[in-house]
Amino acid sequence: MTDTSDTSDTSDASEGGRSAAEESAESFWERHYRSRRPGAARVNPLLAETVSPLRPGAALDLGCGAGGDTIWLAEEGWQVTAVDISTTAVERVRERARELGIGDRVAAEQHDLADSFPAGRFDLVSAQYFHTPLQLSRGRVLRTAARALRPGGLLLIVDHGSTAPWSWNQDPDIHYPTPTEIAAELDLDPARWSVLRADMPQRRATGPAGETATVTDNVLLVQRTAE
Repeated sequence: MTDTSDTSDTSDASEGGRSAAEESAESFWERHYRSRRPGAARVNPLLAETVSPLRPGAALDLGCGAGGDTIWLAEEGWQVTAVDISTTAVERVRERARELGIGDRVAAEQHDLADSFPAGRFDLVSAQYFHTPLQLSRGRVLRTAARALRPGGLLLIVDHGSTAPWSWNQDPDIHYPTPTEIAAELDLDPARWSVLRADMPQRRATGPAGETATVTDNVLLVQRTAE
């Protein structure tokens, strides 16, 4: 759906002259990724920060997009299931993994997460900037992701917390849900899931033309503690 490391969170998601309301989610994101040249995407920094100390296991990358997170995780030794609604995005991630000799660590699957969810249990589920201008029951998808964790597994949700100068949505009244609000929407049983981190750090980000800006990320890290 979206892969938004600094080098890939740059295209206008409404590019091409048609609004999101005029097409299906699959065709919207397929058009989005077909319009972008294949290239090496970087890992999202908060994912790298969170995962680097961990022992590799099975990971799920929700909305893998250009694949920066998937490729980085696989290179770090994780077995990664990468999912996206765009067939083009999925095929490119699969091809990139093969080119790098890590194809055996990446299973790339096309899913409309409104309708289907990948099978398996995971030690890590990554939802990096899992945003869409189309209608999606995001809370339901993320609750399903939390339930797909093995005991001890982590769900890392990183959302936009501010509007960058190059963001496609420049609505000054847009509300970015805080980590506390996201946790409340998930409504996970505290006897089975624990919130390890809920904060709003800032960082310098780089836009499509090389411009830089300070942006805020809304970070929620949840651990499954019991079946």
